[in-house]
Amino acid sequence: MTMRESLDQALHLPEGETARRLQEYGLAVVNVDTMAQAIHDVYCGIMADHDHPNEKDRAQAEAMVASLQGQEATQPQA
Repeated sequence: MTMRESLDQALHLPEGETARRLQEYGLAVVNVDTMAQAIHDVYCGIMADHDHPNEKDRAQAEAMVASLQGQEATQPQA
């Protein structure tokens, strides 16, 4: 089951509705793999000497995800 399918099922929303609503509010659900791909796409771009995220991209993704999780943990709950 994909992350999107899991969210749709957990929130009892029609297929794809959860992701659409998150995107509408400027949010994204990521994991280390999707973050590594995003880092590669943005920072390496078309001029990269590699086609897919490398270990440096993955290490940066792990650090970014950890930081985001830390930020989420320190935010006051509504």
